[in-house]
Amino acid sequence: MGEIKQRKHLCADALFDTIHSGFEKINEHRTREPKISLPDALMSGFAMFSLKDASLLAFEERRNDQNIKNIYHITNVPSDTQMREILDKIEPDTISPLFADIFREFQRGKLLENYVFLNGCYLLSIDGCGYFSSHDVHCESCLEKKNKKTGEITYQHQMLGAVIVHPDIKEVIPLTPEPIIKQDGNSKNDCERNASKRFFEKLRKQHPHLPLIVVEDGLASNAPHIHELNNHNMHYILGAKEGDHKSLFLHVEAAEKDGLTTEIVNENEKGEIINRLRFINQVPLNESNSDTMVNFLEYWEVKNDRTLHFSWVTDITITLENANQIMRGGRARWKIENETFNTLKNQGYHFEHNYGHGKQNLSVVFAFLMMLAFLVDQIQQHADHLFQAVLAKCGTKRSLWENMRSMFRLLEFDSMEKIFKAMLYGYKIQGFTVLDSHT
Repeated sequence: MGEIKQRKHLCADALFDTIHSGFEKINEHRTREPKISLPDALMSGFAMFSLKDASLLAFEERRNDQNIKNIYHITNVPSDTQMREILDKIEPDTISPLFADIFREFQRGKLLENYVFLNGCYLLSIDGCGYFSSHDVHCESCLEKKNKKTGEITYQHQMLGAVIVHPDIKEVIPLTPEPIIKQDGNSKNDCERNASKRFFEKLRKQHPHLPLIVVEDGLASNAPHIHELNNHNMHYILGAKEGDHKSLFLHVEAAEKDGLTTEIVNENEKGEIINRLRFINQVPLNESNSDTMVNFLEYWEVKNDRTLHFSWVTDITITLENANQIMRGGRARWKIENETFNTLKNQGYHFEHNYGHGKQNLSVVFAFLMMLAFLVDQIQQHADHLFQAVLAKCGTKRSLWENMRSMFRLLEFDSMEKIFKAMLYGYKIQGFTVLDSHT
């Protein structure tokens, strides 16, 4: 097996350097000379999620592990209590620039160009997801959901996730998430719509000229949200269900009778319809917002004697040439569910585990650090040939994480590159050679 070359600025070690440099720019909130520096505490939290440790106690066992210090640039690893106390007081927004720093490295490598979808724009899939829920543990920021029958209160933390996707690419590129929590001085629950307003404001400050097509579910296809997208110079493909848009669907049906809609029908070799598209441009979104004009697209797919139906509204003019591509963009919304939230829940990230709730910001800071680790992993999976080869050898991400943690405990390394190469090619221990069976 020949040695695999890497894109050096997009390998794990280079990205860890970028993150450590970003942590060093965050202002210290403590007044006394600390035993554990802020970059050490933040980098330790990031390392915990990078290694996919199942708990803070599991990570604490690494306090004297030289590999943690070598690879993640940590001088002093905090105890679980120290980490909770330090990170609880950090404002999550101070971590946000690191997502942009990593994103710029990805752009610099010309790999973002792979994600261009339509008219030079990138697809941005957005959705909310919960990551903390408890009947007992809570803080002032927790959302509160009261059971109408029992009166029992469930305390929750959620976040609005946003990832750049492409229908033909498995990996997603996460942007800075937006917490869905009670805002300072507000006793009312936060909601996904308000979080999206904050998210778009911050997104345009970080990426003012990034050409985007936002894809979201049917809850987003309302006039205020569409106007919000227009104000931030973003295109959209939004799900639209008939139950929520009766007047829109009636308008389309009437237009079809008048011959104003366009259809594309695809058949198999037997002459059977396998899918069908119908579209019309410039129709009113609903009766209440007749001045909000949208373009409407429907898609039917016959699969295993069952017909699936999807429909969207968009500001992109639909044509015979781009209708199928817009449909694929609308369906790519699911990548934030399948390739993002489900990956975080089921492939070793322990997304819904409570690493520590804290009294102020701890839960949100941990969520940000987990998403930052996920971003690094996704970029490696897309761009780093060494990481790709190790993943292919291990077979699953869970197996890769397990083998990586084993290597940390087995030998001393000074880079993640050497750990991956040891996993791929084999290694030597005191005169005994352990080799991969394929070499």
